[in-house]
Amino acid sequence: MSSSAPQSRTVAEPSAEPAARRTRGRGGLVLALASGVLGAAVVLLASSKTWQEGSAPFADGGMPVRVSGHQVTGVPGALALVGLAALVAVFAVQGAARLLVGGLLALCGAGALTAALLAFGDTAALDAAAATASGLSRTTVTGSSTSAWPVVSASGGVLLLLAGTVALLRARTWPGMSNRYDRDTPRAAPPARTAAAAGGEERPEDLWKALDRGEDPTESP
Repeated sequence: MSSSAPQSRTVAEPSAEPAARRTRGRGGLVLALASGVLGAAVVLLASSKTWQEGSAPFADGGMPVRVSGHQVTGVPGALALVGLAALVAVFAVQGAARLLVGGLLALCGAGALTAALLAFGDTAALDAAAATASGLSRTTVTGSSTSAWPVVSASGGVLLLLAGTVALLRARTWPGMSNRYDRDTPRAAPPARTAAAAGGEERPEDLWKALDRGEDPTESP
């Protein structure tokens, strides 16, 4: 009587590459969300603060005037709102459309950054406020100064730009809204198989199960 040696089975270990890719994707997702939301909030907050102030000539003295970021330029605030919409839209689209939305988010950040930096030295809004305060159409403000809020707004633009860049690089690994809903949809239960349909012999427990389902086990299929 000959005995055969047991064959050894080789169990393939799962590759760690997909897990690492998912980890990087989740990290990029958190970074983009945090950067995008925080950047938009910073830009909107900074735009509501005083960016420039000065003195308008009035009678024998001067009248203090100041303008907010919205008065100096409305571009950063508008781009921050567009950036928030693009950040949400990244999860509603797939494929090439997701890359386009990520590029739009990056452009919003770059535009908000540029507009905030260009506000330095631009006293057009301050001169207009001085003309309104003094009642003179041609009035130039004196002693103008710029606060630190344009710099804060520019930093918010940098965060939006970072969120858009991360979206361009990692958005393909992020889950979408449709994937989430498909995953949460319950699967239909498979139809019950009877012994007769399977071609086997009927057992007593099969008959009881058929009766519980409202079927007549005596009828032939």
